[in-house]
Amino acid sequence: LPIIIDFGADSCVPCKEMAPVLKTLNTEMQGKAIIKFVDVWKNGDAAKDFPVQVIPTQVFINADGTPYMPSDDIEIKFDMYSFKDTGEHAFTVHQGGLTEEQMRAILADMGVAE
Repeated sequence: LPIIIDFGADSCVPCKEMAPVLKTLNTEMQGKAIIKFVDVWKNGDAAKDFPVQVIPTQVFINADGTPYMPSDDIEIKFDMYSFKDTGEHAFTVHQGGLTEEQMRAILADMGVAE
C-alpha cells in the first residue's frame, strides 16, 4: 500500500490543523493506503532516518516501496532528496501543512482510488 508519514507534534499549531485531515483520511483509506502520524517531540528517534527539518513534514512512499514522484498535475511543492553516493532518489517530502483536498489529490496521484 502507498504510505504517507506525517512527522509533527501534538502541540504544534500547524500539526494540530492537519490532525483532523489525517484522521479522516486514515479512516477512509483503510486497506487502500497507510497514513500515519509520528510525534517527533515524543519519539525523537522516529525521524532520524528521514529528512525532517521542520514540522509538519510528510514523507510519501509508493506501494512498491519507492519514493513517490508527483505528476505534473500536482501543483504542490515537494522536496526531493537523493542518496549522496549513488544519486538515486531517496525521499519525496512536503514541508508544512496540507489540506484534505491536497492530500486526496496526492493519494489519487499515487494510484489510490477513493
